[in-house]
Amino acid sequence: MTTAVLGRPSGWPPGMVAGILAGLGAGAFWGTAFVAPLLTPGFSSIDLTVGRFLSCGLLSVLLLFLAGVRREAHLPTLRQTGAALWLSLLGYTGYYLLLVLAIQAAGAALPVLIIGTIPLWIMLLGKPQGLHWRALVPGLLLTLAGLALMMRETAHGAEAGDGTNLWIGILYAVLAMASWTAFGLLNARWLRHHPEVNSTVWANWLGVAAGMGALVIWAVAGTELDVLMQRPGFGAFVVVCAVTGIGSAWIASVLWNMASRRLSPSLAGQLIVSETVFGLIYTFAWSARWPAALQWAACVLFVLGILASIKAHR
Repeated sequence: MTTAVLGRPSGWPPGMVAGILAGLGAGAFWGTAFVAPLLTPGFSSIDLTVGRFLSCGLLSVLLLFLAGVRREAHLPTLRQTGAALWLSLLGYTGYYLLLVLAIQAAGAALPVLIIGTIPLWIMLLGKPQGLHWRALVPGLLLTLAGLALMMRETAHGAEAGDGTNLWIGILYAVLAMASWTAFGLLNARWLRHHPEVNSTVWANWLGVAAGMGALVIWAVAGTELDVLMQRPGFGAFVVVCAVTGIGSAWIASVLWNMASRRLSPSLAGQLIVSETVFGLIYTFAWSARWPAALQWAACVLFVLGILASIKAHR
């Protein structure tokens, strides 16, 4: 009779349980971004994006400074700095900027639907060589069915742009989807090729790069700090930016790096749908209302898809 070793269920590959828990934890923190706009109605998506990544960048700088004081700092090489800047553009500031532009041009519904396909693309493009396609089919179909139900509910009565603006918005949304898909795959590959850089250090480097990108977006947007400070709810805005910057940006990044090291991109990609599940939970808890029937069904399909993908990768 087989037994669990060091708390790992019998028959599970080493590190898989920790990777799954880390991936789900990242989804739980990412989901807080869904409720952030509800807490700060007087501030734009660009304000929240800049505030979020500035908070993440400041925390990263502080942690790197403290590591330097303890003489534990690991300074990046020139190539590592370039990788951090490039990947932070793909998965952090560049991705969010493209998403904001898509929503401004085409409304919220279509960009959300396009972005919702990211888990499917990562699962398809990140399949391990030794894993047969038929093993992924149940998880893919369940996730696709869940996305279809969520899209139907999201699109119901939603606004959209028209004419040229609509197609420009769709283009921005496709570019945003491609940007984060590339980030998910390239970040996982970078971590596999650089085991000497731990997940926390890499999250700090990405955080500093994202903070620099946020400053660029802020400069381009042209919003002045004194104007922001005079808006009602500025205190709540600062708190939300700090919480999302630390939680959904920095902590989620550490957890996602841990998951990327321990899981194949296809399984890690499947876990991304947990962001939607947690986001809905937070949103409905804040709004004090129950999800629609289609949203309940979509969440159930998402969970079943995750379980099917875990079984396939064992």
